[in-house]
Amino acid sequence: MTLEELPAGDSAAHKMQTVRAAVEELLVAAQHQDRLTVGVHEAATLMNVDPDCVLLCLLAQDEEQAGDAGLQLLFTLLQAFCCGYDIQVLRVSGMGRLAQLLGEPPGPEARDLHCLLVTTPPADAGETQGLVQVSSFCQELRDRGVPSVSLLER
Repeated sequence: MTLEELPAGDSAAHKMQTVRAAVEELLVAAQHQDRLTVGVHEAATLMNVDPDCVLLCLLAQDEEQAGDAGLQLLFTLLQAFCCGYDIQVLRVSGMGRLAQLLGEPPGPEARDLHCLLVTTPPADAGETQGLVQVSSFCQELRDRGVPSVSLLER
């Protein structure tokens, strides 16, 4: 379920813009605070060792990857694991923008951006506004399926 599927109107468009900005803010902040785990293998390893430290799982793909059966199987397994541990899940499209946000170099040396985990902040850091907004969005749409947001190229 995406915000585009919510009732039409300025409020839905504004909300989508707000959620996009919150996702971007959250990812940048989590990376700077060393609270971002990048990659399917790395994410699976962390969730196997310490699932309670994971606040949010972002599953990223573009439309052309929607037919990748292996990737879809991994996403299904990760979603099921997250559901079992009450971890918020958000699907994200816009791999180019995601790579740009995280400062990934183009080409084969780039990390696997298909799965990103945001972990708990240090006790003295508190939650960012981005995390609060993204979590609220996920909670709001959770009973309609895994929510998704499209990051826009700039």
